[in-house]
Amino acid sequence: MNKLMKNLLFAFLLIISFYGNAQEIALLKYNGGGDWYGNPTALPNLIKFCNQNINTKITSKPATVEPGSLDLLSYPFIHMTGHGNVVFSDSEMLNLRNYLTSGGFLHIDDNYGMDQYIRKELKKVFPNNELVEIPANHPIFQKPYSFPAGIPKIHEHDNKRPQAFGIFLENRLALLYTFETDLGDGWEDPEVHNDPKEVREKALKMGANIVNYIFSN
Repeated sequence: MNKLMKNLLFAFLLIISFYGNAQEIALLKYNGGGDWYGNPTALPNLIKFCNQNINTKITSKPATVEPGSLDLLSYPFIHMTGHGNVVFSDSEMLNLRNYLTSGGFLHIDDNYGMDQYIRKELKKVFPNNELVEIPANHPIFQKPYSFPAGIPKIHEHDNKRPQAFGIFLENRLALLYTFETDLGDGWEDPEVHNDPKEVREKALKMGANIVNYIFSN
């Protein structure tokens, strides 16, 4: 099967899956030794917040999916986090590339310590596409909640400014990489990090903007 036919097949399967599982999201279980399972209460809390505040109907328990699985096609939104090493095999890189070029979306939230590893792996997935900083006027920061300065700062690490990077495919934001912000920590149960209510709310609202962007575009 040639490359064009493979891409068309992926796109067809993705469309079917999106309509069949229109409001399910998943956590990416990757190899390399990094704690892909970090922040276990984060996604369930984000889902609950979105269902209560922006009229989504996302399944309350997020799925878990591996980068080499065709089950990627069942989820329009996949979340990835961790503190350490990330390794994608050749087949996983190809599968992720096909998923993202066919309409899928991946949000990577550096939980501190992932940056040096994930950048290297993303370069393998998209050797011809650079991570570029997303401007504050991008729609993902505009609705349903306004973030005029762009991605918010949730936790301090190296006293660097928070940044949101993206990989754009034919002008579509297919991959979002949030760095020096720790959104996922802000989504966790209140007692995990003892963040003030306003900090958790800020993180959840930004998460809702990401979800809204995926399900409305």
